Amino acid sequence: MNTIKIYVEQLLFQTGLSSELVPIVRHIVLVLVTIALAWMAGWVCKLFIPLIIKVTQRTEAKWDDALFNERVLRSVCQIVPAIVIYSLLPSVFFEFQVAHEVLAQLTAIYITVMATRSIITFADSLSNLQSDYHTARQQYLYTFIGVLKIILIFIAVIVVTSIVIKKDPSTLLAGLGAVSAILMLAFQDTIKGVVAGIRLTSNEMVSIGDRITVPAAGADGIVEEIRLTTVKVRNFDNTIITVSPTTLVDGSFQNWKGMKENVGRKVVRKLYMDFRSITVDDEGMVNLTRYRLHMEKWLKERDDVLSDLLVMVHQLDATPTGLPVEFVFWLKMQDVLPYEHAISEIMEYACAEAPVFGLTIYQQFPEQ
Repeated sequence: MNTIKIYVEQLLFQTGLSSELVPIVRHIVLVLVTIALAWMAGWVCKLFIPLIIKVTQRTEAKWDDALFNERVLRSVCQIVPAIVIYSLLPSVFFEFQVAHEVLAQLTAIYITVMATRSIITFADSLSNLQSDYHTARQQYLYTFIGVLKIILIFIAVIVVTSIVIKKDPSTLLAGLGAVSAILMLAFQDTIKGVVAGIRLTSNEMVSIGDRITVPAAGADGIVEEIRLTTVKVRNFDNTIITVSPTTLVDGSFQNWKGMKENVGRKVVRKLYMDFRSITVDDEGMVNLTRYRLHMEKWLKERDDVLSDLLVMVHQLDATPTGLPVEFVFWLKMQDVLPYEHAISEIMEYACAEAPVFGLTIYQQFPEQ
């Protein structure tokens, strides 16, 4: 820049300008040259964006496509002109100290804010590295990104404040120890949410894609997103419920993951038989026994029943409302609608078959 400054001065003197106008015109020319160099640096930086994207697209790896996407690269390119301007300010405003200090502060603040924004954009790109299975490692990554954002914003605020008041950032950080208690009190909900989110992911209590039921929050659906302080659940009516990790950790919720991963769903149902209808038939066998054996055989022959698992029809302790006969078996389907329809079909058949064996299902009639 000094070479350009000397060349501009010599050129202006050769044009015949007075010695009083030369510094002013020289200053204007140097400002225009600085702006041109900054624009050119940003333009050259943006020229590399399509090239980098093409290179990443040709590789088999997916991580470079997510990390070096156009949004991240453009965010970085926005910092380059400011760095050029900041480095040339001492040579341009060497005669105007006040203007140099003010512009240097504004440029440094801009660089700090844009650098923080670029790092956050880069961190958000890590969230795009999704695998086919939502593992605990991926949820750890979400939690880490959330914590990283808070730390980056906190550091950026400290740096910007130190630039404005012209103090060393380490001095401000040392002074925060006195107000740490106030900060913890003000952000106690956020801190609790962060700790609860870490507990959720570390213990693998819930994962994206799980069906959970949270009675306290009115949530019963599929987990779509797990963030640092929120868990988004899409209910079966397509409404979105946002639940805090603290609610899940401190309260109680039901995760249906185990049932979904199993080969089938267990069914336990009861019918109450009237004691007066239980008799011994002509072959000397109790009709209830014949009924139980028939229903077990019929259940095992059904295509939607897992016959290799427990299939049992047995009686329970007698009650004033009849003798309970319990049906225990496993259905192959997982979805709610076919599961409920299959149960209804089975129990309707069980009710219809009881009279065939001379059994009466207990029914209490209201008093006249």
